[in-house]
Amino acid sequence: MDLRTKISAALKQAMKDKEADRLSTLRLINAAIKDKDIDARAAGQDDGVADSEVLAILGKMSKQRVESARTYEEGGRLDLAERELSEIKVIEEFLPQQLDDVAAAKAVEEAIAEVGAGGIRDMGKVMGVLKAKYMGQMDFGAVGPMVKDRLCG
Repeated sequence: MDLRTKISAALKQAMKDKEADRLSTLRLINAAIKDKDIDARAAGQDDGVADSEVLAILGKMSKQRVESARTYEEGGRLDLAERELSEIKVIEEFLPQQLDDVAAAKAVEEAIAEVGAGGIRDMGKVMGVLKAKYMGQMDFGAVGPMVKDRLCG
């Protein structure tokens, strides 16, 4: 079952169960995916975006909510922070399991070996391989410095 189908099924179930907060978050996810679909169709992709792109959308939404929750906590708005955290839980239901630090380091080593990277100039190639294989499974903002250290060292 692809991600769109899972999200649609969860949306229908949330409607049946009358879970207003969950329904709201699922509608936000659907809206973000539809926005990307519209952009893709304008660029000539009649099928819309692929599952890998949907994973990227979900990852971005999750990251935005983490930052918002942190900002709300710093501002003393715990009610809004809790809402953001509950939205993160719903979004993460559709994301694959995140790689731990050891698995991420191993993935970096494998990508470097696959590309045959010899220096910092190959960082883009390594990151491209990682994004193709591990979209939604790792935080590329955290992995970037790891790749850079490995290529420079």
